[in-house]
Amino acid sequence: MTGSGGWRPRASMETLRLRADLLASIREFFMRRNVLEVETPTLSIAGCTDPNIEPVTARVQALGKGLHYLATSPEHAMKRLLAASSGDIYQLCRVYRDGELGRWHQPEFTLLEWYRVGWDEQELMAEVDELLKSVLAPYRTPTGTTSLGYREAFQRYLSIDPADAPGVIRRRLANHGVHAPGDLDSDGLLDLALGTMIAPRFDPDRITFVHGFPASQAALARIKPNGEAARFEAFTGGLELANGYRELADAREQQARFEREQASRRAAGRPAPPLDSALIAALRHGLPDCSGVAVGVDRLVSVAAGLQTVADGMSFPH
Repeated sequence: MTGSGGWRPRASMETLRLRADLLASIREFFMRRNVLEVETPTLSIAGCTDPNIEPVTARVQALGKGLHYLATSPEHAMKRLLAASSGDIYQLCRVYRDGELGRWHQPEFTLLEWYRVGWDEQELMAEVDELLKSVLAPYRTPTGTTSLGYREAFQRYLSIDPADAPGVIRRRLANHGVHAPGDLDSDGLLDLALGTMIAPRFDPDRITFVHGFPASQAALARIKPNGEAARFEAFTGGLELANGYRELADAREQQARFEREQASRRAAGRPAPPLDSALIAALRHGLPDCSGVAVGVDRLVSVAAGLQTVADGMSFPH
């Protein structure tokens, strides 16, 4: 936060008005489609176990002696609502991730997340495209949409196959001046390549979707019969705006993934938060076939306003 002497907001009032209008247009978009707005708690006794995301911890005297965790996304709680027959839902909320501070990252930011019952990831990709173009229309209009398979993107922009050995990927990155840390595994190298060598070459005037991620990067997505994860990401230029899945509904598989993530964190000497037993119970009860996606609202504001960092679109960034 700004110090006591720097009390003024970072964003201009013009930008804050744009932000308010953009949030209103998101709500109008879902109201027209009969998608219910919901709210879920920020605090939880279970934390995010994903090795790529670090949760923020809190001690809450009224809630007992144990650690609580600030939500890194509302996903788990929203899936509990879906299992309780909520139907299509969306949420605009603040989320928290430790260790994230930079041009396009803040430890506290606004997330839009929504779920469509009975849809696959391709149908949801089409709606993400509609939403992005709809809310950006008053400020800038994307000229079109590009859809790329994950493997196709690596072959087109880096001339490698994501199934290549880590050493091959590492050498290709080094040839382009990107020297990967020695402890990165294959998925870490692929993520680095996508973020530094591939996505920055996407057309900034188009919405680009990358889909069909490797099964090892499925997170909470289903694995398709062809062995790919039913997962996609949406970009404008090199900036990721959305990450979506056809949601995993198998409670046993989800628990196994959580346990593998906990083991991975322990092996790296990092805390392993308790897994979310309430989500597992909800999946056992029955999660309807659905797809869900998260969109970074602060990044969307930056794109609409032509800003060079998410901090410039926030009233009081960290």
